Amino acid sequence: METVSADAWYETERLDNDVTYIGEPYVKAFYRCNIWHVKGRDKDMLVDSGMGVVSLREHIPAVTEKACIAVASHTHFDHIGSHHEFEERLVHPSEANIMSVPTRENTCADQYVTDDIFTALPPAPYSSIEYNVRRAPATRLIDEGDVIDLGDRIFEVLHTPGHSVGEIMLWEAFTGILFSGDMIYDGDLIDNDVQVYFEQMKRIYDMPVRVVHGGHFPSFGGERYREIIRAYLDEKEA
Repeated sequence: METVSADAWYETERLDNDVTYIGEPYVKAFYRCNIWHVKGRDKDMLVDSGMGVVSLREHIPAVTEKACIAVASHTHFDHIGSHHEFEERLVHPSEANIMSVPTRENTCADQYVTDDIFTALPPAPYSSIEYNVRRAPATRLIDEGDVIDLGDRIFEVLHTPGHSVGEIMLWEAFTGILFSGDMIYDGDLIDNDVQVYFEQMKRIYDMPVRVVHGGHFPSFGGERYREIIRAYLDEKEA
């Protein structure tokens, strides 16, 4: 399989409200985590950090312009691979142990990481067999109702387990922006604990969401948000 240079590994797209999408285009869509960079007055925020096979800080200048808080929506390998590159690292308490001692098993890398998840391989010395997330202990634990303050922007933490026990979403009420991690995106949802996931979907249905930036696949609006949840609830209720 072809190998891609580090300079070509990432792609970026500037969206509204000082949100930038960062992606790894050579990871196949189902496995490709959306990395979200949010500009703030005092600090910036990174929601998830990809696989970590190429340095974010070396190749994406935006994440080094000011202090940047790296938030983990949860701790699967595709979401925390570059967290070790940031001084401030936030995660839910129930998954803090994974950030501190990541293994191929507890990050799910053993289930998914093979050459087959790529359309072209990361630069040497990458090896799918040897791949593992680097240790990045949390500097702050975040739970339901906590806030992340960027100076001029406030994001509320919602604990939404079901995909993983420590899954969180980040809600900015002023703009109606929801960073939803793997709780909800416009693709095949993975409800590892069906009953818990179902209850969370009921809980979040009526949120006045304007735009959703999920952990995978393209962003979407509030109408589509409710369609996805309604379809999920109807299927499970049936």
